[in-house]
Amino acid sequence: MKITELYKIFLQFPSIQTDSRKIKEADLFFALQGTNFNGNQFAEEALSKGAAYAIVDEATCTPNDRIIQVDDVLKTLQNLAHHHRRQFILSSTEKQIPFIAITGSNGKTTSKELINAVLSTSFKTYTTEGNFNNHIGIPLTLLKIKHDAEMAIIEMGANHQNEIAAYCVYTMPTYGVITNCGKAHLEGFGSEEGIRKGKGELFDYLRLHKGTAFVMRDYNYLQEMSKRLTNCITYGTHNAGLTGSIKNSTGLLEVTIHTGSSIDYIKTNLVGEYNLPNILLAVTIGKYFNVPDEKIKWALENYIPSNNRSQLIEKNGNKIILDAYNANPSSMQAAIENFAKMSGENKVLLLGAMMELGAESHQEHQHLIELINKYKWKNVVLVGGDFNKASHSFLYFESSKQAKKWFNNQNFNASNILIKGSRSTQMEKILE
Repeated sequence: MKITELYKIFLQFPSIQTDSRKIKEADLFFALQGTNFNGNQFAEEALSKGAAYAIVDEATCTPNDRIIQVDDVLKTLQNLAHHHRRQFILSSTEKQIPFIAITGSNGKTTSKELINAVLSTSFKTYTTEGNFNNHIGIPLTLLKIKHDAEMAIIEMGANHQNEIAAYCVYTMPTYGVITNCGKAHLEGFGSEEGIRKGKGELFDYLRLHKGTAFVMRDYNYLQEMSKRLTNCITYGTHNAGLTGSIKNSTGLLEVTIHTGSSIDYIKTNLVGEYNLPNILLAVTIGKYFNVPDEKIKWALENYIPSNNRSQLIEKNGNKIILDAYNANPSSMQAAIENFAKMSGENKVLLLGAMMELGAESHQEHQHLIELINKYKWKNVVLVGGDFNKASHSFLYFESSKQAKKWFNNQNFNASNILIKGSRSTQMEKILE
């Protein structure tokens, strides 16, 4: 079946589902395959639950005119998303709808949420849900964008070369942000230079298609990566179109804006100095798209973090920073150093291991131990992975389940606690 024909069906049944257990009436079921599952086996079940059609790439047992067989379900999903994206390319005499792509080693999801909060005050804005930012999540995000859209924000995650470039083909971004390039996914990228090359594929696309990049001026490598771009909007702590600095970070982050906006002060609900670039980026993009300053300030001061990212939780007389969605050497260092500088006594670290670091994993975990040893803590608990191979004298548990049992037995009170780790360590379970 041609994409144009499938698109006509999609317009009739615009709700897409890839999990047969979640099928609703009139969904389109795309029977994706993975390492441990084969969606083709559930096509008939999806139809029995009310799916309008099932798109498969293997022959099913029973002929059914509501089953559409294609060569590759995933490619078909991506091609359908590309076709849908192209519907938002208007004639040259009309205003184009901005598609803003965000990638980076750290902060991309928080940045995306902050930008969405700002733009949504003035525009009908669609954005990536959660961190649905991979080869499946991105096309699903695109296909959820309706024709009343005035803005689209697409988050792009990557762990190897040519991944961002592939996403750009069907996302077709007109604007782009690389939040930073830190030590993340070293196993796939191979080196920090490999990370910059991989993330830089977004800037490569923007350069070839005359797009605009928002560039953090404080990072010399981003200046170098963006120098071939014609259109750059800058932000940072100095020498940028919009500048700002930290007013206070002993509790919730407070930011002062110096130039580029009439906003003088923003009191956020975020924890951590490392969120300053995310705030400055959101202000910059809001200003660029003419969102009034009072709306920008209101949006950023009323944004409440969720999904285990930079959350400040007060529980049983303790202040807990829950930042357990992901972790890599760069984000771990920033979180530990920020926590060490924050006010308060009785500081407790509960850190889960970092994943996808390849041959550098043991060394990076040992470096983290050396950083922890520079500060005074009430307790340090390490969980899982290569923390087991590192040389240290701290408490170690194989799993967050074991760490939770220890944590509950401590009866902490009037303590300050940081919980952080890679997704697979599930450090948030300590608080459940």
